[in-house]
Amino acid sequence: MSNEPTVDPKRMEKIVSLCKRRGFIFPSSEIYGGLASAWDYGPLGVELKNRLQRFWWREMTQLHDNIVGLDAAILMHPTVWKASGHVDSFSDTMVEDTVTNERYRWDHLTEEQRETKTSPKGNPLSEPREFNLMFKTHLGPASDSGSTVYLRPETAQGIYVNFKNVVQTSRVKIPFGIAQVGKAFRNEIVTKNFIFRTVEFEQMEMQYFVKPGEDDQWFEFWKAERLKYYDKLGIRRDHLRFEEHGPDELAHYAKAAFDIQYLFPFGWQELEGIHNRTDFDLARHSEFCGKEINYLDEESRERYIPYIVETSAGLTRSVLMVLSDAYEEEEVGENDVRTVLRFHPMIAPVQVGVFPLVKKDGLAEKAREIEQTLREDFSTFYDQSGAIGRRYRRQDEIGTPFCVTIDYETMDQGTVTLRHRDSMEQERIPLGELAQRLREAIKTYRRAET
Repeated sequence: MSNEPTVDPKRMEKIVSLCKRRGFIFPSSEIYGGLASAWDYGPLGVELKNRLQRFWWREMTQLHDNIVGLDAAILMHPTVWKASGHVDSFSDTMVEDTVTNERYRWDHLTEEQRETKTSPKGNPLSEPREFNLMFKTHLGPASDSGSTVYLRPETAQGIYVNFKNVVQTSRVKIPFGIAQVGKAFRNEIVTKNFIFRTVEFEQMEMQYFVKPGEDDQWFEFWKAERLKYYDKLGIRRDHLRFEEHGPDELAHYAKAAFDIQYLFPFGWQELEGIHNRTDFDLARHSEFCGKEINYLDEESRERYIPYIVETSAGLTRSVLMVLSDAYEEEEVGENDVRTVLRFHPMIAPVQVGVFPLVKKDGLAEKAREIEQTLREDFSTFYDQSGAIGRRYRRQDEIGTPFCVTIDYETMDQGTVTLRHRDSMEQERIPLGELAQRLREAIKTYRRAET
């Protein structure tokens, strides 16, 4: 199968169908007709999402020096969003088709559509108007302006307002980072492309605090590090690229910004942002709260407001990325095509499938015993129904990298068959070596070119 980057809408339809059929992702409130822009993660989907989150968390906090974690509240003091600029400027320009009432983001229309004020369906458009993306709610029994709070539209502000708490309690020294994974909410005008753009999503962010003047070198460092992360995940490099924000595209807080884009089946789209946010955020919160928010360098005795280099990735968007990158239809024989998800074993919802060749003669009991032993260290699935070939194919379709078959030789000689998802190769190994062989295979996994 060719890996040449292409846009393939039909591929997206197949991925969505597989996600529903195999229990990765379901429409929210489906029994009531569903809710636009909301999705539920099924048994396999929640495992995939959680494992991807842990992969990112380990990469950020365990494998990098001087990065600590945080879990800030979703509801924050409303002045936080005034200081950050969200209350005044976090909006998109919206227009409406005056015939169908469909809504569009003004910046998503073509130049011709904007000039003629016609919708993609050729109908007249309403006048453009600003639409704030934050969800409002009320705290306490009274619903008045004094009780207004917001569902956070990003997770970064929780890190900034805790800057002094982290410095004082963790004894971190610049340069250092604070990592966080959490829910965010944006009342998007248009939601589309499955879980790519939704009103409720999860972010994986790391804010790296550096000395002013050293921000450019750390910005380049984190650009390179984030690409290495996707290499570790086994994501195809030719499906990734950097896209720089031009001077007229930069956010009000940014000195420089790059997106890491991924070639989804519907085209190149942002996967992660890397931003040089300067000292804007800490300075603004210092101004609005009336307290000094700065850093004292103990060696030089210099006091300054740090600059911030941000890496911000969408967890839910990353789930769609790994599904898109892993999905393949592979010809394995004449008129025989298998569907396979080539997940990295570290994030696969099921890492090891365990099967008895047949249910009789004690093979099922032995297979159960082996599966229960393996589940101490791996995510496992036991299956004894259907022909062994069909069981392999079911595991291929959900991305299980390894399958172990227990047969009569297991009972007589103490060996099992280990089958590898990507190559479909099978090898005979001693049962006593199985767990260690699996650990080594997961640790050294590299996705083969196909």
